[in-house]
Amino acid sequence: MTQQTPPLTDPRPALLAAAAQLTPYVEGVGETDLDRPTPCDGWVVRDLLAHLLAVADRVPHVLGGGHPSEVPSMVGGLDDAAGLVAGWTDRQPALAAALADDDLLGRTVHHPAGDMPAAAAIGTYVSELLVHAWDLAAALGDTSGLDDRQAEACLPAIVRALPAEIRGEEWVPFGEVVPVADDARATDRLVAWVGRDPGWRAG
Repeated sequence: MTQQTPPLTDPRPALLAAAAQLTPYVEGVGETDLDRPTPCDGWVVRDLLAHLLAVADRVPHVLGGGHPSEVPSMVGGLDDAAGLVAGWTDRQPALAAALADDDLLGRTVHHPAGDMPAAAAIGTYVSELLVHAWDLAAALGDTSGLDDRQAEACLPAIVRALPAEIRGEEWVPFGEVVPVADDARATDRLVAWVGRDPGWRAG
């Protein structure tokens, strides 16, 4: 990513809202869902949940001054739905606690995209959770319940931080922007901007 400009002065409520939006989708995953394909290339639902747990671990670690490389991109050892769901639920208090310090926003933290103000880093995690909420909802077969207001608030920052012109660079882990109508729902415009096809359907 390039210009790291968060959409809000204080993006912490947006991050908590994005995590809260994910929770019912995570809790809705059953054992038979774990091998469903997802829009994330090469990942099934089991992989996506293992990654979401890692994100929930990485955010407090990064905001506390740690390096993202010190936290794996996927949590291992949880192979059944009950364990993965509980893992997400159990991590929410630590995520909220990491955001509680009002002095946090002015600090510089280590993000996978480089050192940046904590407010900007939080903004990137907002977009990540919103996109992964769509990934999971799409894998489960219904994205209609996602909150477009959250996506709309997130879009200006992600468009600035992840311009279309840098796609294809070796260091950019995002695909080309997928064209969508200007009046498409905000969630579709968000996922299309990061290279997802809003029309993706499992199988």
